[in-house]
Amino acid sequence: MPGILENARSTSGTALRLKDMSPLSGMCPICIRDCPVLCEISKSAFRGREVLYPVPEAFGKSTAASNKDYGLDWSHFQIMVTALGAQGVEPDPDKAIFPEVDITTRVGGIPLKVPVMIAALGSTAVAKNYWEGLAIGAALSGIIQVIGENVCGMDPEARFENGKVVYSKDLEFRVNAFRKYWDGRHGDIAVQTNVEDQRFGVDLYAIRELEVNVIERKWGQGAKSIGGEVRIYDLDRALMLKRRGYIVIPDPEDEAVQEAFRKGVFDSFERHSRVGMPDVDGFVEDVEWLRQQGAKKVFLKTGAYNPAVTAFTMKCASLARIDVLTFDGAGGGTGMSPVPMMNESGTPTVYLLAQILECAKVLRERGKHVPDIVIAGGFVNETQILKAIAMSNLGDGHGPYVKAISMARAPLTAVMKADYFVELAQAGKLPAKFAQEYGDKPEKFFIATTELRRKYGDEVGAGIPWPAVGLYSYFMDRIGVGLKQLLAGCRKWRLGLLSRDDIAALTERASRVTGIPTIDELAAKSMRDILDF
Repeated sequence: MPGILENARSTSGTALRLKDMSPLSGMCPICIRDCPVLCEISKSAFRGREVLYPVPEAFGKSTAASNKDYGLDWSHFQIMVTALGAQGVEPDPDKAIFPEVDITTRVGGIPLKVPVMIAALGSTAVAKNYWEGLAIGAALSGIIQVIGENVCGMDPEARFENGKVVYSKDLEFRVNAFRKYWDGRHGDIAVQTNVEDQRFGVDLYAIRELEVNVIERKWGQGAKSIGGEVRIYDLDRALMLKRRGYIVIPDPEDEAVQEAFRKGVFDSFERHSRVGMPDVDGFVEDVEWLRQQGAKKVFLKTGAYNPAVTAFTMKCASLARIDVLTFDGAGGGTGMSPVPMMNESGTPTVYLLAQILECAKVLRERGKHVPDIVIAGGFVNETQILKAIAMSNLGDGHGPYVKAISMARAPLTAVMKADYFVELAQAGKLPAKFAQEYGDKPEKFFIATTELRRKYGDEVGAGIPWPAVGLYSYFMDRIGVGLKQLLAGCRKWRLGLLSRDDIAALTERASRVTGIPTIDELAAKSMRDILDF
């Protein structure tokens, strides 16, 4: 029902008194004065702009995303398994077993053990609160972890000279947390930079002082297109951020605002980042400058903008010959993206990938550079990953253009839930059913404990925190094994062998948007030829 989101959203903590809402407005058909329920309209009468965002009370302890049905998603495609032949392995039943499937990939020349990376998680509190689990889990899994925007600018202990950062305890901690268990080969730590970060010289500090290999420029993300936002619950910190040049709303220097804050009229400030104004020549020059400064790899992250911007971005990436280009489809999200923007703006992921692939096809036909593509926007499991990679093989001899999938909410959820259940275990408060089925101690209920202790011994649960074990279990034991099984079902023993023939569309819209034939079209094409003997 389209109207269901218009006046009651779980993300904004709103509801309706009646179940039979008006499908046009989302309001109750009869709205009465003495209703105690807060819908979007009534809550907005009290809290105004706060209702634009995911419930402020959960900031730093939650992630949020769109709950709108876009009419086209990965469930509208089916994986076409086969019983014939085997590619990438000897067609021998004793050798063609699913554990032997190779799911490794290379992104911008960087080898990954599993075709995922963690999207940029920066100054939002939920990333900071769970960073060790995320970074160490990513390192153990052999993937790329991107440190997001505004980390140095938000760091109260950062030092600046002439407007440039010369030390950031927080950025140093985030880099070192990953490197503590990094094998030096699989994956890497990357630092993302937005407008403020570039002004602060974060890229130079990361390259020269922290010896970071990968710098990612940011033009936006799928959940929002207005710059990053976070909540600030401390007046002194809000003042510090304004002095550093950030947009802080309401103005913490206004005496009336300060008085209202002290009286509890509101309890948090919004810190906003600026958006860039990209142009072709400027971007090409910037990428060249980064390489001159010592960046070994240059990535670009952009959002779910209109088709013209998709083409513009591909053009810039091609001319600058960047290593990796990440597109973030609408529908994803992590921290404080405005709820109406998450739901109603931008191009949903499947539509966006179709546009990207059309651009890649044109660029290849004209002999232009196409960077490795990473797609983000609501991915949570191996079936979605396989479908996106398979769809990106245009059959032009270059293999799949999508080399990996980028995630944010899913790894955050894995780490947050792991952390919470360890806390419950320590307090003896685990759900009885969970403890009965999986055990009452972390070393029992994390299935990857045995594997990791074989390599790291007593470091597991100590230097390697349990949330990192949870993330490793999710990436390697669930997604990794699940992906191997699906590939074996397609009789493909290497990830790069996936092709568009390995999936079929379930709806006419899915077929029309992506060019993937429907199952009945596949049947009409192949069955008669086989039976003609």
